[in-house]
Amino acid sequence: MSAKYIFVTGGVVSSLGKGLAAASIGCLLESRGLTVNLMKFDPYLNVDPGTMSPFQHGEVFVTDDGAETDLDLGHYERFTHAKLSRANNWTTGRIYEQIITRERRGDYLGKTVQVIPHVTNEIKSAMRKVASEDSVTIIEIGGTVGDIESLPFLEAIRQMRQELGRENTVFVHVTLVPWISAAQELKTKPTQHSVKEMLSIGIQPDILLCRTDRHLSREVKSKIALFCNLEDQAVITARDVDSIYEVPLTFAREGVDRLALKYLHVDAPEPDLTKWTDLVHRCYNPRDEVSIAICGKYVEYEDSYKSLKEALVHGALALNLKLNVTWIEAEGLEDPSYEAQLRGYDGILVPGGFGKRGIEGMLNAIRYARERQVPYFGICLGMQTACIEYARNVCTLQGANSSEFDPATPHRVIYKLRELTGVEEMGGTMRLGAWTCLLQPGSLAAKAYGKTEISERHRHRYEFNREYEALLTGAGLQITGTTPDGTYVEIVEIPGHPFFLGCQFHPEFKSKPLEPHPIFAAFVKASYENRLRSKREEPTKAEPVRS
Repeated sequence: MSAKYIFVTGGVVSSLGKGLAAASIGCLLESRGLTVNLMKFDPYLNVDPGTMSPFQHGEVFVTDDGAETDLDLGHYERFTHAKLSRANNWTTGRIYEQIITRERRGDYLGKTVQVIPHVTNEIKSAMRKVASEDSVTIIEIGGTVGDIESLPFLEAIRQMRQELGRENTVFVHVTLVPWISAAQELKTKPTQHSVKEMLSIGIQPDILLCRTDRHLSREVKSKIALFCNLEDQAVITARDVDSIYEVPLTFAREGVDRLALKYLHVDAPEPDLTKWTDLVHRCYNPRDEVSIAICGKYVEYEDSYKSLKEALVHGALALNLKLNVTWIEAEGLEDPSYEAQLRGYDGILVPGGFGKRGIEGMLNAIRYARERQVPYFGICLGMQTACIEYARNVCTLQGANSSEFDPATPHRVIYKLRELTGVEEMGGTMRLGAWTCLLQPGSLAAKAYGKTEISERHRHRYEFNREYEALLTGAGLQITGTTPDGTYVEIVEIPGHPFFLGCQFHPEFKSKPLEPHPIFAAFVKASYENRLRSKREEPTKAEPVRS
């Protein structure tokens, strides 16, 4: 078959879940044996999200080739087997950067460079580059219809239908059908106006995903279909669910994949959702629970750690456990009473971050986990702070720190990557993407992975200073993962501790619900064992002291 395209747009309000919708459609098409690719266009002027605040944009998802991308690409990789790269995420800033570079080079031969056709042609070219024969490419357009900044992207997909025909393109529009409690009824007018806005720029949606907190009756669906020029069956109830992994099953029940394939004139086998159904069953029927404290810098906005949270969920689901996560602001742990905040958790995790805010609180959390034998998992900054804590409190190196937090520290246990010395630009200047790591046989990491050579994704500007290696390892810290050339330290562990592991890379980026990341699975298992151990010890602690 020729290349097929599904375009996903959003209306009424933002945060309706276009990324999850695109990922879920991809999941359903894959379950039918089709090859899918996914792509995201973001309308902001930043070249990439790498320099954006986590409080505004949420997590920066890193691909194997080192691209700093939108967090929706994380959903795409978790729900499908698509191999994503820099080519799968474009921003207005990056599009314009390419166009201006070409104009300065004289590639346009003196023509007036305009939004139409030059910007829209650049957008269409990016779409065609990721598409291939015998595959379906799902393209999400960020923002909300009506926004000025997203107009060039909407114009580009309108042109794509003109050029490729209806049998090769499907428009899926995610909209809102709110429940008005005062009137005790669902209101379809926002959806009607959103579709009207789409029609005004020449796009007729083929499928409407109606976000709502309750089931849409046949009458409501018929009303929306009538006013929006659709078949009744093309109005889909996209109801709120407790687990995002139920969304593909919800869409399957509503026939979203069947409808899309009908419009694309594609014959495919019936979907095999056995594994996905079992996954969702485990989500709602756990045998027990496990409690993890995440001590981070950006916990006020959970999307800052989206992949991290999902990777923990995957690890818990592998053991049929319910995950209870408590987000602890690292700055709050700088208080002398920090131990009370950390008491009662089965495991403690310190995630990545930048800057010195909250570092002392993280160090307190790490010391608590190390001394109280609570399973600890440190990622990126969490590994660096684990090394600093060990240097200060075990090796008694007073003032040990990272040059990121204290340039004048007497003991630079962590310092700037040597190849970045003198580099002050922030965008795209870190150690990014997938790098090979060799594991020490018999280590906690090697046992978790079941092998001694791995590849993981990185996003960091600072590294462990190997001048302090002999001192720290002599005091008991183990370096169990390094780059093949021995330049970078990738993993540190403390032997004899139930679970104490810090890694410089971001393993959360490779975890999938049906393929949990081995380190997350091992951490959750160790945390659950700690929970059971604590329960066994409770009666002993409660016994009265006999004279």
